[in-house]
Parts: sequence; structure tokens; C-alpha cells
Amino acid sequence: MAGSSCREVQEARQAATGVLLNNRRGTYHGLPRAAAWGYPEPYTRDLMISSLGFLVSGREELIQALKRALEALARSQSRLGHIPSLAHDPNDRGSSDTTPLFLFALGLYRRHVRQPEFLQEATAKALKWMEYQSPDDLVMVAQQPTTDWRDEHWVLGYGLYVNTIVYAYLRLFGLHEQAAALKALMNRFDVRGLKARRQRHVHEGLVVRNKPYYALWSFKMDNNERFDLLGNSLAILTGIASPTRAREMVTWIETECDALRTKGHLAVDLPPCLLPFIQPGDPDWRPRYQRFNLPGEYHNGGVWPFICGFYVAALVAAGRPRLAEQKLLSLTRMLKLTNRAQTAYGFNEWIKAQDGKALGQDWQTWSAAMFLYAAACVEHGTTPFFDAVRPIFYSAKL
Repeated sequence: MAGSSCREVQEARQAATGVLLNNRRGTYHGLPRAAAWGYPEPYTRDLMISSLGFLVSGREELIQALKRALEALARSQSRLGHIPSLAHDPNDRGSSDTTPLFLFALGLYRRHVRQPEFLQEATAKALKWMEYQSPDDLVMVAQQPTTDWRDEHWVLGYGLYVNTIVYAYLRLFGLHEQAAALKALMNRFDVRGLKARRQRHVHEGLVVRNKPYYALWSFKMDNNERFDLLGNSLAILTGIASPTRAREMVTWIETECDALRTKGHLAVDLPPCLLPFIQPGDPDWRPRYQRFNLPGEYHNGGVWPFICGFYVAALVAAGRPRLAEQKLLSLTRMLKLTNRAQTAYGFNEWIKAQDGKALGQDWQTWSAAMFLYAAACVEHGTTPFFDAVRPIFYSAKL
């Protein structure tokens, strides 16, 4: 990376660290807050995703903040093993991704501090809870709509994003047989083309015919083949996607984004969280989206900095270092956008695709943390922690 660009990234890294240090203690039992403005609560998914940035930061204050969050979640865990959506509130339940994310972040923390027995009782309960989330008693888990990070988007049944997190923690905990079974199921075709003649023993997968990416979700006779940037970036990072598929996916993403920019539907140099946008009248459009989820906004194609951090990391994993550098610099500049805060860096929640305007809350913990993680990936040409998740053959073929 050129000198001036390198300085931009370094400046943003310092700012990101400052955001995380500011947010590491909030008003709820001293636990980290999801954002300096708007979200003072210790949201489980925000903090568990942020674990990647906390750990690569090398700052002991942030590593201890992660430890406090993990311990609080273990205390708030339900009798059956479910992890709540808020670290301090055991009654805030119902999320499909909080328990997998807890196991994922716990696996990362254990490896980082070399404490393989840390929170062992909570680990066993969480793993048992996840076993019961598989409707057919295999290993792929299912979910109800609006129960993952997209609380304004319907993902039904076998969702891509949640199952990539499941695969990651299975690998981190050495449950390789279950991980291999999940990877094999996810790499089957989804239900399109099988609806009329699908046999009972044929299990739906998430591979989309004639596309390099994985479907958003699939379940029995229904599916959704829109592109989920977070889920597919994680599929690359974890090695669920083969090296060939990963490279083809990156080409597809960049081509689609170029087309959106040509049409005036994308004003930034980073991908939206969902492609194509859901339009009124589409089969998967829901009336509530008119108020909360318009095309190019929020979960319907908004540009989320924390997800773009995962995409930059996925570019490194896919063997595209120069493109990763370019996108990291674009992310660095996008992070300056603010909604209300009078600061040099907004680390905003999400950006409207069509005009590049910051519309979410500023100083988001996961936006800052995933920038730190993405910058570390580009700097070292590796993907910390995910390198231990991907099969050895994956890196060897790049």
C-alpha cells in the first residue's frame, strides 16, 4: 500500500482503537456497549462479532472487555443453553445467531489466551442447545424469520449466515466430523429445480445453480437466492466455499457492483449487504419494508461497514490482496461519514447505497472492531483465527 494510503489506514486504526476503548465499559454492569450513541446496551451479536477486532488489537483492556462479556453471557445463559440477545438480560431471548456467535467468540478467546477449559460448563450447554436447532437431527441448523442480525429481514429455515458461524465454531472446538457433514450439506443444491420431484431423502443445500455464491436461505419447498454479503464472505473465510468458488464469487460481486454504479444505484466503492435489492411487488417483499427496509437501505441493501470488514478479509482469503488493499482504503474513507456525531470518524452503522449517506448510529463497536480486523488481514496477508478454521488444502491451492 502506498505511503499516503498507508497513513490514512493507520490514522483510522488509531481512531477505531479509540472508539473501542471508549465503548469498552457501558452503563449496564460495566459491560461493553454496542455504540457510543444510540446503543448503550451490551448486544450479544455486536460484541461477539467484535471479538475479532478486540483480539487483533493487542490491547489488554479490550481483551478483558471481551472476557467480561463472555462471562456475563455464561451467567445469563438459559437452563437449556440458549444465549440471550443482551449480555445482562437473561430474559431477552429468541435470537438464532447469539448462541453460535457466543461459541465462535469463546473459541477465539480460548485459543488467544490458551485457556481451553474457559467457561466449560457454558460451552457444553450451548453446544447441546445447538444440537436441538437442527430440525432433521443432522447438523444444519434452522431459524425463524427476523431472528438473526437482520431483525427487519425474513430469513427462514436453513440460513447461510448462521450456518457459517456454526461451521466455524465446530472447527474451532475440534468437532471436525460434524463440521465436515455441515459443509457437505451446505454445498448441495438448494431446492430450485427439485420442487416438483424432490424425494424425501434429498436434503436441501445452499448452492445456487449457475451462480458462484450461496443462497440466502433454503427450507423444504421454499428458498431465497438473493446474495447475502456477510454469509458469503464467511463462507470464503471458513473454507465452506472452495478456492475456485471463492475467486468466482469475488468476480461476481465486483461485476454486480460495477453494474449498480453504472445505473446510479450504488454511490460507494463497497458492496451492499444484499443483492439484488428487494423491490415492492417482489415475492419476498413485505409491507413492513416500506417503512423500515426500503431498497438500498438497512437490511435491504444498505452498506454496512462491519460487513465490509468481513469482505476485505474474505478478499485476502480468496487470494486477491491488491483488491483487498483497494477496498480497505475505500472502507477507511467511508468510516469518516457521520450521521450526528461531530467527529473526524463516524464508524457509522450503515450507509444508504444510492447516495452514500450515513443513516445509522455513530461510533459502532462492530464497525470499529471489524475495521481493525480487516486492516490486520491486509497488513499481514493472512486472516487471523480463520486460518485455523479453513482446511489446510484451501490455503495450499491459492
